[in-house]
Amino acid sequence: MKVAIILLSCIAASMALEYQSLFQDVSEEVNNNPNAMWKAGYYKHWEGKNLDFFKSLVGTRLDKPVDPTKVKKVAVTRSLPTSFESSSKWTNCPSITHIRDQANCGSCWAVSAAEVASDRTCIGTGKNVMLSAEDVMSCCSWCGQGCEGGYPIDAQAYFSYSGYVTGGDYGTRQGCQPYEIRPCGSSCNGDASTPSCSYSCESSYSTSYEADKHYGSDYYYVSASESAIQQEIYENGPIQCAFTVYADFYNYQTGVYHHVTGSRLGGHAIRVVGWGVENGMKYWKVANSWSTTWGESGYFKIQRGNNECGIEAQCVASKV
Repeated sequence: MKVAIILLSCIAASMALEYQSLFQDVSEEVNNNPNAMWKAGYYKHWEGKNLDFFKSLVGTRLDKPVDPTKVKKVAVTRSLPTSFESSSKWTNCPSITHIRDQANCGSCWAVSAAEVASDRTCIGTGKNVMLSAEDVMSCCSWCGQGCEGGYPIDAQAYFSYSGYVTGGDYGTRQGCQPYEIRPCGSSCNGDASTPSCSYSCESSYSTSYEADKHYGSDYYYVSASESAIQQEIYENGPIQCAFTVYADFYNYQTGVYHHVTGSRLGGHAIRVVGWGVENGMKYWKVANSWSTTWGESGYFKIQRGNNECGIEAQCVASKV
């Protein structure tokens, strides 16, 4: 039986099926496909997770039409390198190499927005900051519904209009509003609840909420072309993109991802930090927000130049 049919019947039958049942056949099909440019694997820490959990990892909404008035027009005027890493150009910005963990919350739209805002604040101002995903996820009611999903372009707009306070990872007590949702490991299933919005900092933090705000000066869609995206990253730093996630993506381990098999499970927002070529296939280098235990130490590569899974059509950023 084809994997897509199996997954659809599983969804209809029960929402409590475990990781092994949902994705083991998908991995085998990828690894046995001679045309696949990547390898799938098995993540032990995801054993026992049900379909609700996996859907909680992909909370970006893809149904918002692109506003043509907010598309940044890019005239590609320079010869770009074959490969590029943002961290190699902006070596004074450690946020670029930091991988976050959204846990069992569909906050990827807010986490990747905060990551890009942190990177670009450092690049644009020289200030090494970790901006808070918690702040935008919980307080921007018109961006989405927190752990239930949201829109990357609205998260970028919120950075310009309202600003983000600082905030590090769960348990760090770093900044005004650190991330409140505990990393899952093997202890959770389903979707976490969205933390309540708070217009104050942790009691141990010395700066007030309003004084801690960092702002973008403008937000925009990046033109949906390979060369325009490359130039935007090369000149201004990492960008936030969204794409459609299929069942096979969860078991990505290494190589250049392209959709091979499995049903669509949702939309996901991530941070594109560079590009390159592997075994003759062009790719984008992408920072995910599923912790460093997933993929290539938290990163993945995805095919570049053909709008794989829609990733080149939905990229946004802010000017700082």
